[in-house]
Amino acid sequence: MSATRPPEGARTAAREGGGSPVSAPARKLRVATTSLAGCFGCHMSFLDIDEHLFELVELIEFDRSPLTDIKDVGPCDIGLVEGGVCNAENVHVLRAFRRNCKTLIALGACAVNGGLPAQRNHLPLSECLREVYQFRPGIANGQIPNDPELPLPLDKVRPIHEVVRIDYFLPGCPPSGPAIWKFLTDLLAGRTPRLSGGLLHYD
Repeated sequence: MSATRPPEGARTAAREGGGSPVSAPARKLRVATTSLAGCFGCHMSFLDIDEHLFELVELIEFDRSPLTDIKDVGPCDIGLVEGGVCNAENVHVLRAFRRNCKTLIALGACAVNGGLPAQRNHLPLSECLREVYQFRPGIANGQIPNDPELPLPLDKVRPIHEVVRIDYFLPGCPPSGPAIWKFLTDLLAGRTPRLSGGLLHYD
């Protein structure tokens, strides 16, 4: 699946540097993160901001995130979403983030354009399921799961802007820790995020 251009009016990090350090806000901003159809690589990059995490927790508090035990997203200032949309649960989670987050960010290639999970889009879903659960080497009497507890898969993997409105796109597979730190500090300081040189990439 080819990359989908962000919709008109969406703001993308620009190839510009600069920006002063972030001063402590009057109140800590509330931030939520989630991973949909992705590999958690973007969350690992988030942790790669290393010692800046100590600075970050002076500025924000986390709502729903792998870093907390909060199951449902509440009212937040910023939402970071990695991964595309591949099933009904992803749609539910993403719409809840959009309702509750003032600013929503597509983090990484899968969120921006579907990424690697979207490679299944050129095949019928039924063929993918049969190949994985019935005909893969080593499987005997395989069956396609049909438990009602499982979320229903979508016919295609979608980038998240095809489901909800997105405010910013931060590409990369994954974006680097320094890119995420620069992006967040710009945003927390009230500036339009601007990434220069190698901080902004699309692979």
